[in-house]
Amino acid sequence: MTRQHPNAPAPARRPAERTFHGDTVVDPYEWLREKTDPEVIAHLEAENAYADARTAHLEGLRSTLVDEFVGHTQETDLSVPVRRGDWWYITRTTAGHDYPMFTRVPDRGTLPRVEAGEMLEGEQVLLDAQAEADGHEFYSLGGLLPSPDHTLFASAVDTAGDERFTLRVVEIATGEAVDESVTGTGYGIAFSTDQQWLFYARVDEAWRQHQIWRHRIGGDPAEDVLVLEEPDERFMIGFDRSRDGSALVLQSGSTTTTEAWLLDLTDPTSAPVSAGGRRDGVDYTVEHAGDRLLVVHNDGHEGFALAQAPLDAPERWEELLVAGEGERLLGAEAFAGFVALELRAGGLASVRLVPRADDGTLLLEQAADITHGGELDTVELDANPNWDQTAVRYQLTSMLTPTTVAEWDVAGGGTEILRVTPVPNYDPSLYVERREWATAADGTAIPLSVVARREVPADGTAPGYLYGYGSYEVSIDPSFVPTRLSLLDRGVVIAIAHVRGGGEMGRDWYEHGKLLEKKNSFSDFVAAAEHLGASGLVDPARLGAEGRSAGGLLMGAVANLAPERFRAIIAGVPFVDALTTILDPSLPLTVGEWEEWGDPLHDPQVYAYMKEYTPYENVRAMEYPAIFASTSLNDTRVFFVEPAKWVARLRETVTSDQAERPILFRCEMVAGHGGRSGRYRKWEQRADELAWLLDQLGATERL
Repeated sequence: MTRQHPNAPAPARRPAERTFHGDTVVDPYEWLREKTDPEVIAHLEAENAYADARTAHLEGLRSTLVDEFVGHTQETDLSVPVRRGDWWYITRTTAGHDYPMFTRVPDRGTLPRVEAGEMLEGEQVLLDAQAEADGHEFYSLGGLLPSPDHTLFASAVDTAGDERFTLRVVEIATGEAVDESVTGTGYGIAFSTDQQWLFYARVDEAWRQHQIWRHRIGGDPAEDVLVLEEPDERFMIGFDRSRDGSALVLQSGSTTTTEAWLLDLTDPTSAPVSAGGRRDGVDYTVEHAGDRLLVVHNDGHEGFALAQAPLDAPERWEELLVAGEGERLLGAEAFAGFVALELRAGGLASVRLVPRADDGTLLLEQAADITHGGELDTVELDANPNWDQTAVRYQLTSMLTPTTVAEWDVAGGGTEILRVTPVPNYDPSLYVERREWATAADGTAIPLSVVARREVPADGTAPGYLYGYGSYEVSIDPSFVPTRLSLLDRGVVIAIAHVRGGGEMGRDWYEHGKLLEKKNSFSDFVAAAEHLGASGLVDPARLGAEGRSAGGLLMGAVANLAPERFRAIIAGVPFVDALTTILDPSLPLTVGEWEEWGDPLHDPQVYAYMKEYTPYENVRAMEYPAIFASTSLNDTRVFFVEPAKWVARLRETVTSDQAERPILFRCEMVAGHGGRSGRYRKWEQRADELAWLLDQLGATERL
């Protein structure tokens, strides 16, 4: 029987003109931008109701998927304890609870043996996020930090989803709040050595983190002192405490240029001192290494290099190590006895350890790489807060390897596995992962990370799912995502396309996927889709795709570029009205984004190039994939109006049968860029998306 569908919401057309560089664009849906307009809210609610109606038949599948997500999760669980000073800090989760509990136990000389659900003798509760979230539809922590002497505990909380936080400082012994007066902050918390002061960040009206402030704990916020302000709208500023606790390292950066400062935390009212200056195009980070500074920079080196500098002359860089062919040096973390380098090589993330001599010299000839031999292994540093530690903790994962926390003995060279994240009802032998390579339009080899059930044949009949991002030099590395098992167990072949614009293959990979080469990201993704079909790994008529945020731009662009390649697309918080946004410097982050996309406001060439690919302005009258767009009303990174406008234009333009290939739009009314908060509510949101995708791919039944 043919299912009857309600009519899709159709917002009023209220033409508004935009003219730049002699080009006038008429936009009928720009009025949807005003989120305080009752008519806009009514439209968003109508979209949610329409999405509910069009997916009502999937209620059973959604419930099944949530059950599967829960079934692959050890709900009552805990982290590997992390030693900070004389305490071991622990994160605990409890079945039925959306949010974790943060606790600690005294250090008795060895890693404590902890059990899920069983509190240890002397274990103290620092923050029960489940209790704190009670009464809030949204709850997110933007930072947690014990004071240097571990008597105070600071947290940053957001209950709206707009990534603006309220700071709270608690006296651990009594559990009493000693300060809750600072509100509307950005990311970052740091104590001064004497614990009298708390450092925090503020954002401007464009949601650019532009100031660092000092607040006397227990004092009046009106008396807070501005420590450092970044006036250049291209730059955002942040900070961190050095591992030895002596300095606050402040870092301001645009996409291409950075500057760092040091502030003496033993003299917290002192002014920050520049630690390298600012030179256009020079991207560097500073690590305080106790007796010297370590600098990872690109001055003359595309793959970056490691230098050192005296504390009293931080501008005098002495080169120590240059990234090898095909490598990208990402950063350095310094300890009393060694330095851990994070880098990329062969498209994968890895860690290299360099011992230090008694005088602090780096023994580069004794460097060792941490490897486990897997074709898709991702190795990254884990929490390592102690200056005097002699082993380094790291994480290993892949498409089939659950997150594994391990420790490498720097002196002895051996690895100890501390914990493999438990995944109930999971047998890795049932699956296979591998690296594939697609050929882009210009001949470039594009890596893909692929995983599937072992018995799924490569005969062109399997449904497929292709994920991509491709911006800001962000790498989407192979990792274990338990919710993917629900796709794999229904025969879906899963692939990640590591397209240009990301950082997977080094800085050059990024450079050739931005600005006036941005279209490479889109054609690379299409090439990856074509490879999956041509190789027989998937049925070209049953291929779904997903991207989120800037990856949502990717989805909108490939839907216009090659709609015939995809059966269904999930576009999460999608940046699909890119040209309108990047033309308006008053919008959040726009000016800083000009180094990523170009400046269409002042450069007619950039304007013309962006107009050729921005998804909203290039929807075509032809058959399109089914599309599921999602957003959040309080998202400060990608405004809800972008997918709202895009969906309206898609519905009125495409020629595909929207009874079979619906165009759906959901807006979370109390949430931010990451969607719903709380693990169970996030699972429900994910089940909604994946149930729709599986239905579109004809893959709702388990193998």
